[in-house]
Amino acid sequence: MTTYLLAGGGTAGHVNPLLAVADGLRARDPDAIVLVLGTKEGLEARLVPQRGYELLMVDKVPFPRRLDAAAAAFPNRFRRAVAQVREHLRGRGVDVVVGFGGYASAPAYVAARRRGVPFVVHEANAKPGLANVLGARAAAGVGVAFEGTSLRRSSVVGMPLRREIVDLDREALRAEAATHFGLDPAQKTLLVFGGSLGALRLNEAFGGAWRDVLDAGWQLLHVTGERSELPDPGVTGYVVRRYVDRMDLAFALADLIVSRSGAATVSEISALGIPAVYVPYAVGNGEQSLNAASAVRAGAASLIPDGEFTPDRVRSEVVPLLANTSRLTAMRDAAASVGTRTGTESVIAMIDRAVAR
Repeated sequence: MTTYLLAGGGTAGHVNPLLAVADGLRARDPDAIVLVLGTKEGLEARLVPQRGYELLMVDKVPFPRRLDAAAAAFPNRFRRAVAQVREHLRGRGVDVVVGFGGYASAPAYVAARRRGVPFVVHEANAKPGLANVLGARAAAGVGVAFEGTSLRRSSVVGMPLRREIVDLDREALRAEAATHFGLDPAQKTLLVFGGSLGALRLNEAFGGAWRDVLDAGWQLLHVTGERSELPDPGVTGYVVRRYVDRMDLAFALADLIVSRSGAATVSEISALGIPAVYVPYAVGNGEQSLNAASAVRAGAASLIPDGEFTPDRVRSEVVPLLANTSRLTAMRDAAASVGTRTGTESVIAMIDRAVAR
């Protein structure tokens, strides 16, 4: 019987691929022990127990970014976090550690190395986080979601995806999806979304250009986010939703997508072979632009900078694309070359190799 410790969390970008791998391990071997290491502050504190996995705690110890009191306290706090993980490894007889980045991963990598437990690193973003950069130096295996990710000794394994995406039959669900949203299954559909909280730039742009989409003969499904105050004009063919809990149905109906380019979003859209226009979130270190880069290079997507995304840009670039059937077909075919639905299996294969060695 193998005992796995999956470390990561903080954000959905770390938690979701972790849970996809956990589910894959449990489905393959119900007798395997799958444990998760996280912090009490991260999203994993809620999502991991909900999914039925035991969550082992470690202190949240951010890497210092400047010389201050927190930096002075960092060495002792980090040693304490490593000691916590070492105790988990010893007490639970862990055979292999799998890290997905985030605050829990760094002490997990150090503790595993000191106890001689093999560990594997998975990086979801095209621009790797500091914990995974450090962990990759001594890992038994390093997998990345995107080609071109600068991480030592890494190979492209894709993104572990949730089962509702992996198993999605878009054609079979199109009629159900259209009924669910009150749209016409026979008409082309543009899906616009910016995450659970929405994207103000996307909302403002389509708030001013939705008529142009409808005039082009398409219908529009616009997921604005729970905090959005964008008014719903209540016209046929334009559906405004604050939140959608069945994104599988939204994907089933989409013939083109305009969205942010978080790692999971790009991976899911590419895996499903849907053409896309990405508007990367401008805050951060530019990771969203990098996440979209491989899809753009392959011709599966185009990219418009956040600061340039206006109603006029929708009219000049997105609306003409709606009428360009040949380009949409080429984009759809290209998406199949960069997307994969086997990320979970590829990560598990990497874990198996680490255990075997």
